Amino acid sequence: MALIVAARFETFDAAQGAAARLLNEGVASDDLHTFFVNPAGSHDRYPLGGDRAEDPDSAGAATGVVALAAMLGVLGAVAGAIIAFFFQASSAAVIAGGAGVGAYIGSLAGAVRGLGRNRQGRNYSEIKARAPAARSSGVVLAVHTQPENEKHIAAILLDQGGVEVERAQGRWKDGKWEDFDPLAAPELEKNF
Repeated sequence: MALIVAARFETFDAAQGAAARLLNEGVASDDLHTFFVNPAGSHDRYPLGGDRAEDPDSAGAATGVVALAAMLGVLGAVAGAIIAFFFQASSAAVIAGGAGVGAYIGSLAGAVRGLGRNRQGRNYSEIKARAPAARSSGVVLAVHTQPENEKHIAAILLDQGGVEVERAQGRWKDGKWEDFDPLAAPELEKNF
């Protein structure tokens, strides 16, 4: 595993300025890697996009779909039977149509009603405090370095406008941080 010191910058130009300074300080170009980290939720880990297999706020939606679809399906069938009785239409077709419409409306209402069921109010500061630390979006300049140069590299990154300076152990190959994980919270260094 290689020692990597990285910082986030607002623009590619700012990161390139820091990279130029590091090159002037003797860091090899193969030890620098600049890349962009997408905002949370847009890392396309799944075929349809996103970072998670399911939205935590969708818990309970499937149960709500089935329950309300069944209940409104039965109510639709009863309404269809009543309509068929009063209008003397083909009762089987009207009852089936009423059941179908009731099931459709019930499944839609059940899904909407079930979404976000487990949320407790909307206190965003409390929600943010409970959320795991996430990596901020932006341009990252990663530097492959040796332990004796770590603090000097971090000081240059900070001096050039880098924020969230982190220390990581990773796989560095062909001038790139190969195993960078955008979903992992950065190990921010406060001692730099």
